Formats: sequence, structure tokens, C-alpha cells
Amino acid sequence: MKKAIPLFIILVIIFVAPTDAKGNVEPVMPCGLILEPVNNSEINEKGVALIYKVKLTSSFPRTSISIHAIHLLRPSDYGEYDSFEGFSFIENEISWRFKLYPTPEEDGPTWAGRIDDITANLENSKLEVRLANSKTGKVGPAILSNSISLCH
Repeated sequence: MKKAIPLFIILVIIFVAPTDAKGNVEPVMPCGLILEPVNNSEINEKGVALIYKVKLTSSFPRTSISIHAIHLLRPSDYGEYDSFEGFSFIENEISWRFKLYPTPEEDGPTWAGRIDDITANLENSKLEVRLANSKTGKVGPAILSNSISLCH
């Protein structure tokens, strides 16, 4: 009987563990993700993403990502940029961009926006706040970032 318990535990780990062969774990939704500054010298820059399934039409549910970012420098402080965008991507597969809108606050705006029509599995994706130039359509480097695998 004593030998059966460790065998049972090993079988449970092998057959019931929530990871696939690559060790990937799909995030449990809804979940929140803290977006940290890419440049560690900007300690006040922070953001948060809310990720969850949303059913807005009669079709199947989609994934919604919303981002709220605060204490960012002006986009023009980084170069020829005039706005920020939310950016989510799965390396070498697909990416999504969505505009972040500033609020009219005294000490600098809060930048926020969302996208509601993602159909892909996001288990290997990354979320970022990136600089953008609305006139040229060019997206710049990431300011805030994190991996969805850390979403909880």
C-alpha cells in the first residue's frame, strides 16, 4: 500500500498537470498583468492589463485586452512619436496593435485603450505599451512590457 501512494502521485502529475509538452500554461481568465518598465531607470512608469473572454456578438467569445498605463513621459520625449499603443504578440506568428488614449489629468495623462477581437490562444504572448507615430503609422520601441504567462 505504501508503494501505491507515490505511484499514484506520479501518475496524477503526468496525466493531470495543466501544462503541455512544451511546459506552456494557458492563463486562467480573467487575469491581470502588471506591465513593468523596459528601461529600469523609469521607476514610476507602470501599467496593468486586464485579459478576459468577452462575448459581444452571436459568434464565439473573443479575448479582450485592455491596458491602463500611468506616469509615462511625453511620447515626444523619446523622439518622433506622438502617442502610445498597446501591442500584443506571439513571436514569429501574429501581433495586434491598438491605440491608447490620454486622459486630461493635471500631472500627465493616464493612457488607456482596448482590443476586443482576439481569437488566438495567447499562452505564449507578450503585452507591451509601445511608442507610436500616428502620422506615419510607425510603431516604436516598448516602454512597458510583460509576458502573459505571468498573468494571474
